[in-house]
Amino acid sequence: MNAQALRARLAGLVPPAESGDPDRVAGGPLVPAAVLVPLLPGPAPGVLLTQRTAHLPSHAGQVSFPGGRIEKTDASPEAAALREAREEIGIDPVRVDVLGRLGDYATITGYSITPVLGLLPEGVGLEGLDLVLSPDEVEAVFVLPLAVLLDPEAPRRRRTEYRGRWREFWVWPHPEHFIWGATAGILVQLAAVMRGE
Repeated sequence: MNAQALRARLAGLVPPAESGDPDRVAGGPLVPAAVLVPLLPGPAPGVLLTQRTAHLPSHAGQVSFPGGRIEKTDASPEAAALREAREEIGIDPVRVDVLGRLGDYATITGYSITPVLGLLPEGVGLEGLDLVLSPDEVEAVFVLPLAVLLDPEAPRRRRTEYRGRWREFWVWPHPEHFIWGATAGILVQLAAVMRGE
């Protein structure tokens, strides 16, 4: 799917109401955060994802989008997402065409994440992005194929006990990575928008 087709699917993007984990930690305001949801157009289209390094104090080794807290110096969630993407994987903000936002996603750990959709340059592929991974934060970068994202049967619900309570969460199939949690929830939201639901 080329860039024009991706733009057409996301035209008139209107963020839905906040979604997220119904079992999130209660008490106190949510911490604002933003992530870049990088869409890679071309002959092998998909969504770019990162795997966090194993030594991080929180969410070590998990699959995520590039992103983090919105700082006081960030003019907007878009600015925060682009800054974080540059810091974590070396994406030059001028190479990202910001298309809009999905609805904010509340996490069990007390964050309100604003997913910012960004279209990467067409035809360069993952190799042509000249990514520079932050060794302190990112172990690897990979692509979830668009065909998987658009398959309504692909994401599955799983159930586990966490902090003495049972909770359910989304999981996306991938041969090498376990995609779950907030990242999986945001991907479910993106898939629904792209399928016109």
